[in-house]
Amino acid sequence: MDERYIINGEIYIGHKFCRGTIGIRNGKMKLYEETKALPADASVFDAKGRKLVPGFIDIHTHGAMGVDVNGADIGGYEKIGNFFASHGTTSYLASVLTDTKEQTEWCIGQCLAFRREKHKGAELLGIHLEGPFLAPEYKGAMPEELLREGDAKLVADYQALAKGCIRYITVSPEVAGVTELIPALKELGVVAAMGHSGADYETSMRAVAAGVAASTHTGNAMRLLHQHEPAIFGAALESDVYCEVICDGRHLHPGTVRLIAKAKGTDRVVLITDSIMAAGLPDGNYHLGVNQVVVEDGDAKLADTGVRAGSTLTQDVALANMLSYTGLPLEEVLPMLTENPAKLIGVFGEKGSIADGKDADLVLLDERNEPAAVWIGGEQWKRS
Repeated sequence: MDERYIINGEIYIGHKFCRGTIGIRNGKMKLYEETKALPADASVFDAKGRKLVPGFIDIHTHGAMGVDVNGADIGGYEKIGNFFASHGTTSYLASVLTDTKEQTEWCIGQCLAFRREKHKGAELLGIHLEGPFLAPEYKGAMPEELLREGDAKLVADYQALAKGCIRYITVSPEVAGVTELIPALKELGVVAAMGHSGADYETSMRAVAAGVAASTHTGNAMRLLHQHEPAIFGAALESDVYCEVICDGRHLHPGTVRLIAKAKGTDRVVLITDSIMAAGLPDGNYHLGVNQVVVEDGDAKLADTGVRAGSTLTQDVALANMLSYTGLPLEEVLPMLTENPAKLIGVFGEKGSIADGKDADLVLLDERNEPAAVWIGGEQWKRS
């Protein structure tokens, strides 16, 4: 394939913007000086001075556009991926809510089947298992009867079936067997996050020492900080783990978002959506796994308890909210959607920044920092 070019862009490189040209060949990028002479017949996209940034990466989502990950087939993933692309998300993990072993295995099979084919929407990087080794007291939308103690064999069986594409799992440090499970997860190539948990500070810090690398939707479905008992929330803030943040103005007060950003630094915050099938659709009745969910004014809650159940957030809105809440410059917020999630789940060698040889996953931002054009694997995404 001949090289194609994106010219006249402000390119985000090394946490700053600079003028240059991006060449794309076989889905990969190569950077050139702005003055590079191009072939007379070159295929060129003119960025017209707008900002070119890495594609956004969502490591925690349960679906969109009427599709729930726990029931998503190949066509369902196609819908999810195209919706995400329209909001600047170029790759993602499918978050499988705690379910039966049979249904979880079915979900793994559908993920593999989708990944075997070429698709034009956001790339499905693999699977995030949210459970089943979670605390009943902080179960959120998890079916309590399916929660269980840490079980390395179960994860190994899932990972074998998934051919290694389970990249991430949420566990509760206080659940029996979980602390011992964490090193085994690392051996299986699965990054562990702590969440859905009432763990005390000491237990949480032991989990971090054992290898936990992140905190799932920090501040939600977890025991909160008290001056005499910092608990899991305090451990997440103090330690070097990455903190997932749902920046929709509902899950966390803007002041809490600012606190997390100050405590962690911008290199340890990961903006997720935790979106459900209602994302992109009007208010109404939906489901999340086995749960019935009611969405009112864009706010998703369990029909029976009123407990918040995921979100209808998109990553472009998360970006706008983080900029608004913190007053941080775009250069400091972008890693929260790009570099940080890529490093956390081990794909920074291919994604998460603009550099020679990396996947050409790119977003062109307009003057309002909204996606004006998107490239996935070097191909410009266009709405069907």
